[in-house]
Amino acid sequence: MHTPVAPNLSASSAGKRLALLHRMAWICAVFVLVITSLSAFLRLSKAGLGCEPWPQCYGQELRAQQQGAEPAQADTATAAARLAHRVIASTALLLILVMVMTALASRPALWPEGRMTLWLLFLALFLAVLGRWTSDARLPAVTLGNLLGGFAMFAVSVRLALTTAAPSSTASPAPRRLAPWAWLGAAVLMAQVALGGMVSAGQAGLSCPELGGCDVSAGTWQALNPWVEPQTDAAQPHHPAGALVHVLHRAGSLLVVAVLLPLALLAWRSGRRSSAGLILALLGVQAALGVALVAGGLPLSMALAHNMVAALLLAVLLGLTAPPGRRSST
Repeated sequence: MHTPVAPNLSASSAGKRLALLHRMAWICAVFVLVITSLSAFLRLSKAGLGCEPWPQCYGQELRAQQQGAEPAQADTATAAARLAHRVIASTALLLILVMVMTALASRPALWPEGRMTLWLLFLALFLAVLGRWTSDARLPAVTLGNLLGGFAMFAVSVRLALTTAAPSSTASPAPRRLAPWAWLGAAVLMAQVALGGMVSAGQAGLSCPELGGCDVSAGTWQALNPWVEPQTDAAQPHHPAGALVHVLHRAGSLLVVAVLLPLALLAWRSGRRSSAGLILALLGVQAALGVALVAGGLPLSMALAHNMVAALLLAVLLGLTAPPGRRSST
């Protein structure tokens, strides 16, 4: 008599847990977006963006540490950002632990979603360990690991939220060729984020002070090695050796546009017009921010916006790769 009931109860339980995971994944994505923004503020402030007198103060903290000086005392804004970063990161870690338990601690285990929650847990622990060296780190590798780890956490959170969403009856299924193109766009965008991280960690923000060109004669491939500490000169805050990294970052922006514009067109023709519009809008904002950063001498607020827009663009691209939600099948 009870044999038909157990599967129904099991399906109902799985559906409720998927709905709960969906909500928690979006909350986690918001937490990670805030964490990455706070991390960017701490990283860029340490590099000297927004400091006075500009541009002589750019990279001054790194130069002082290289000369054996003690790290400068954090100002009020930096101390508050660091405290907020720790509190929100700890809260996100607790939320991820709850997500792991929700996906895997009950029967039936939700293994597709559970694997993503385990990836989130791994990335959170990796960043927690890396955080012990981040504040006083001088190697770009530490900054790069922190930056890419944060973006990876955001990507997994968004992916989990999308795959646990209830399928929409009005949304048209994406053509098969759309997802691979979107994955390519996400990969190119992450490479561009890594180059941007090398620009800031390598003190190369002022290596190409003009929009029209850049003197790469003093640039070195060594500046692309994240395990080599950048050697700056107090007399030249623009750090000519980092020009090659800066040029590659600018070239990478053209590659991102070359990949995402056809993707936006394909998404539009496939009925994903809101996604196509968001891609075009975010690309436009990102290009304007890039120009304003160079023309305005790296204002801190625009650099932070540049970082956040990249994360939002990544979320839109992941939305084009997500399969239909599983909730209706459980």
